[in-house]
Amino acid sequence: MSRPVEIVAYRDDWPQEFETLATALRRTLGSLALAIDHIGSTAVPGLPAKNIIDVQVTVASLDAVPTAVPGYEHIPYHRDHDPPGRTLAPAELAKRLLRPLPPARPANVHVREAGRFNHRYALLCRDYLRAVPAAAAAYAEVKRTLAAQFADDHDTYADLKDPVFDVLMVGAEAWATATGWAP
Repeated sequence: MSRPVEIVAYRDDWPQEFETLATALRRTLGSLALAIDHIGSTAVPGLPAKNIIDVQVTVASLDAVPTAVPGYEHIPYHRDHDPPGRTLAPAELAKRLLRPLPPARPANVHVREAGRFNHRYALLCRDYLRAVPAAAAAYAEVKRTLAAQFADDHDTYADLKDPVFDVLMVGAEAWATATGWAP
């Protein structure tokens, strides 16, 4: 049985834990990794989160990334969700998902192609939540509520959280335009 969905208070050591993961990924992936970014809730100071570091590895082509990466489990899930009102080409949502093998620190490593919709989406969301504390606080409350109701159902937790994220992204897109944000 998997661990329950649990939202914990922000931890000051998450950025350093990301750096440790990023260093290991740089050694493992070498020049395939164009960039390695801390994404997700653990990348937003003060935001409660699941105690799992999310990492985005930017690559030029997913085809160049081996499915067997030493020290990582390959999760057979190769597509992010398509936000409502959009019909994106499959390549815009394609990814590789890796998890470090135990006893390594729990993490989700999202490998995405540079310039794709899902690559930009993760970075914009992180930066918007960092810049707009009210949006981060509202998102935190949704996560806490969903975790309390669906602690033993990761799929439902994620299925309900994704549309909330899409609503947040409407504000993030307006913020990006107003501020001139670019990844």
